[in-house]
Amino acid sequence: MLPTILSKLNYNETMTQKEDWIAYQDRWRAVAEVELQELRSTSVETKWRQLNSIISLAIRMGIFKQDPSEELVYQQWAKLKEKADKPSQ
Repeated sequence: MLPTILSKLNYNETMTQKEDWIAYQDRWRAVAEVELQELRSTSVETKWRQLNSIISLAIRMGIFKQDPSEELVYQQWAKLKEKADKPSQ
């Protein structure tokens, strides 16, 4: 049935380029709206797992490399935390 419907459609006769363009934009706006609704309804836990997966893949591929200066900052914070957690003498 679909091939017969498609064969009857002649876009040069039935639709102008402007109408085609408007219909195209409307379809993609609808897709964007559905994607936005899906994104809003995704749990934080799922988003966190997805982010971890992406970062993990990027590290394995060599795309994402940690900045050595960041590690230094983490070490300094760890030392400060350790000193703050020690009981006063």
